[in-house]
Amino acid sequence: MPNLTVSLGREAIFTCIVNDLGLYRVAWLRVDTQTILSIAGHVITKNHRIAVTHSDRRVWFLHILEVRQADRGWYMCQLNTDPMKSQVAHLDVVVPPDILDYATSGDQVVLEGSNITLRCAAHGVPTPTVIWRKETGDLLDTKNFSDVQNQSISGSKLEIVKISRVHMGAYLCIASNGVPPSVSKRITLIVHFPPIMTIQNQLVGSIDGESIVLECHSEAFPNSINYWTFNGRIISQNDKKYEIKAIDRGYEVDMKLKIKKVNRDSYGTYTCVSKNSLGDTDGSIKLYPISSKYEDLQYNDVNVFHKSLDVSELEAQKRSRASKLSLLRILPAEIKRKRKEIHEALSYKNIPAK
Repeated sequence: MPNLTVSLGREAIFTCIVNDLGLYRVAWLRVDTQTILSIAGHVITKNHRIAVTHSDRRVWFLHILEVRQADRGWYMCQLNTDPMKSQVAHLDVVVPPDILDYATSGDQVVLEGSNITLRCAAHGVPTPTVIWRKETGDLLDTKNFSDVQNQSISGSKLEIVKISRVHMGAYLCIASNGVPPSVSKRITLIVHFPPIMTIQNQLVGSIDGESIVLECHSEAFPNSINYWTFNGRIISQNDKKYEIKAIDRGYEVDMKLKIKKVNRDSYGTYTCVSKNSLGDTDGSIKLYPISSKYEDLQYNDVNVFHKSLDVSELEAQKRSRASKLSLLRILPAEIKRKRKEIHEALSYKNIPAK
């Protein structure tokens, strides 16, 4: 009689084959408790989950419905011969994994720089293994990993030391023991930190009549309140001279201020400000005018330089006129240096400089 392994809540069926039964009877017993379950086709026990069937009095079946963990143990098929004949088999009840809410961490809110331990308690038969993954699939920032891609870690605890904003997100603790289905719990980790501001270009030059975009990058959580000021005055969203945009990406915000048409009143100091409950920060961008005399000077320098170029080079210069505006932003010292280089080049070829 073969042993059985059955999942919790399923049906277990023992099979006992008896040849030439004659007038003898088949009984089923629970060995460890010495309980008689049935004799022939009659159920003796009061357990309503026990049933007995047979096929032509040769193949006998013991049915245990809705198997429980308490049903685990040894069972006997016995004949009332003299001496007694019997067969025994073991019932093993396996239990799918389950995560215990009371012993498992819930959503967490922590300050940046602190330490935290996330816990995941699971039970089942056999004992489940627990792995941690980040929901987005990002690499976990810890030393010991259970796979070569560094995307998961084994164990009932996930410890993070000196937590930072990059740790923010949803984590999954996944319990499995080979008995389907595996189960998981989602734990959201929120990291609070005051705003910081990053500015790529703090000095921007422009000429009258053009449009220009000033940019700041802010990081903060809880989400920050962001706005712009000009020479100390807050810029309103309704001000038609400007177009204000804020592109949110989680705790990051790209702040953009477009000045639609620069004029002499547009030059000065623009400040991007970010505030949340933990603090505030700001950064400044100075918009300065590019003098028209530098524009004329640069244009003349290009014309002089054209005289030393061949036809193909001249065609290339024509196609590059779209980059003229960027050339106009060359600082005065740079212009002087370029004029000197052109003058020396022309002197070397005995071409009179203008």
